[in-house]
Amino acid sequence: MLFSLATAAKASTVVAILNQLASDTSPPHSLTESLRRAGVTVREIRCGRRRYRSETKALASYMREVGAIVAHTHGYHADWVGYFAARRTGRPAVATAHGFTGGGAKNRLLERLDRWILGRFDAVIAVSRALADQLIAGGVAHGRVHVVPNAWRSGTLVDRAAARRELGLDQETFQLGWVGRISAEKGLDVFLHALTRITALPWSASIIGDGPERHRLMRRAEDAGLGPRLRWLGIIPEAARLFRAFDAFVLSSRTEGTPVVLFEAMAAGVPIVATGVGGVPDVVSEREAVLVAPEDPAALATALQSVLTDPDSARRRAEAAQRRLSGQFAVEPWVERHMAIYRAVNERTLRVGGGP
Repeated sequence: MLFSLATAAKASTVVAILNQLASDTSPPHSLTESLRRAGVTVREIRCGRRRYRSETKALASYMREVGAIVAHTHGYHADWVGYFAARRTGRPAVATAHGFTGGGAKNRLLERLDRWILGRFDAVIAVSRALADQLIAGGVAHGRVHVVPNAWRSGTLVDRAAARRELGLDQETFQLGWVGRISAEKGLDVFLHALTRITALPWSASIIGDGPERHRLMRRAEDAGLGPRLRWLGIIPEAARLFRAFDAFVLSSRTEGTPVVLFEAMAAGVPIVATGVGGVPDVVSEREAVLVAPEDPAALATALQSVLTDPDSARRRAEAAQRRLSGQFAVEPWVERHMAIYRAVNERTLRVGGGP
């Protein structure tokens, strides 16, 4: 979404804080390369791990140099650096919150600290209504929270037969697709459990992505006898262009913000089965997808079987999802919402005597 905002808003410069790239000889990040190809100047700050003070100083210096009107951050690390750089320069600070996943003690602590610093921002953009409620409950002032769901601009899509050839999939078998980070909050284990319940119908499933749970879940799938029907494809760059290879797209998350992968499936016209968590119900209703409760493999299995046994209804939902995507989630009004927030926080900063 940063790419869409920077390019559609015709940003002249984007600052990327690449704290894990300590060396100037490290290869460019894929996002920075995409921005540069789109004509956006990218200034990379490479200070090594946990160099918050150095990053804050470098970012504040560059904000003064280019006359930045706002610091807009995405993510825990950037939130801390961007907030203090904005305060050094007298500029407003805006953050986009994409969701909180919980997990282990360390991640819960980082998310607690992130919510604390977000409470001090001039504006916080929540990508779903559910996330906005969490932020307000966590101490962010109601008037500073803005609900702006993600937007989507469709790219090039490969047709079904060509996509299956590229992925090495059989042309005839009913293909299920799961795409995402293989971590606890994404619920791949729930999907695998659901698959063990679909025994009387033919299917194959492709898993695109990687993450800390991958090897454990691969072993679990083998133990459950799913091995021959699963393909673990790893990370595939620009995977969305291949989504038409699937007869159904599955999102089995325990928690979500507004998942971009859902927009990708809608754009491809693929029937969707998803857990109704976070911002998912803001994007698709029962008219556009089959929604189930999280942590319910039986319900997920029933939903997947309904797509397989009633393809006409599945196709109608997929067509409705495409229409909703083009009608409600266009990039242009999404960019204008951000511009309006930037103008509002700058006006408020000037009224209270801020500014460089």
